[in-house]
Amino acid sequence: MRFTFVTLFPEIVKGYFEASILSRAIESGTIEIDYENPRDYSTNRYRKVDDAMVGGGAGMLMTPQPLHDTLTKIEKESPEAHFLFLSPVGKPFRQNDAVRLSEKSHIVLVAGRYEGIDERVMEIHADEIFSTGDFILTGGELPAMTICDAVSRNIDGVLGNSDSLLVESYENHLLEAPSFTKPDLFEGKRVVSEFLKGNHSKIAAIKSKMALCKTKYFRPDLYSKAKANS
Repeated sequence: MRFTFVTLFPEIVKGYFEASILSRAIESGTIEIDYENPRDYSTNRYRKVDDAMVGGGAGMLMTPQPLHDTLTKIEKESPEAHFLFLSPVGKPFRQNDAVRLSEKSHIVLVAGRYEGIDERVMEIHADEIFSTGDFILTGGELPAMTICDAVSRNIDGVLGNSDSLLVESYENHLLEAPSFTKPDLFEGKRVVSEFLKGNHSKIAAIKSKMALCKTKYFRPDLYSKAKANS
């Protein structure tokens, strides 16, 4: 799987992939990360990539030419590329999207800056537009990294134990059940006693009930979906 980050600030992104699981996935060739900077495609003598909004408005907007030329170049070189734009107006990114997108061969993550991207560029190039939450950030790099991480975990060979994917939060609309490690007693609080007895069927049943309770408390919206599907 190849990921291309289209960003004015590739240095923000690069450090994230230099450690831990994703670093090992890159070293093994399971995933590939590369970068394109629209500033490199600017025809402005000062390599300017932003301008005031037509019709007025606070702040600056990414101009269409540098970004359009960047994406056109990627499209020509990689016809299978799937273009994702990050924007507060996009549809919420969910775990099912991460699973679905892990089947793609090449994902292009377009990170906006300033007050956003000229709408015409999205109309021309976007396959999908995602939001990672109802809040505003200074740029699209963090959401792009979030999506890359979420998708990568679902690619075969990235995680050391792929079975861990089966019990993660949001599977079957449920949050993951509480987890514990040693010691059995910590600050006056004990591990669930049944977890120490080795009866895996009982442990699974308890975890299922705990997942339901946790979801009902923290995410009643998901709980309603889980109950409807049960």
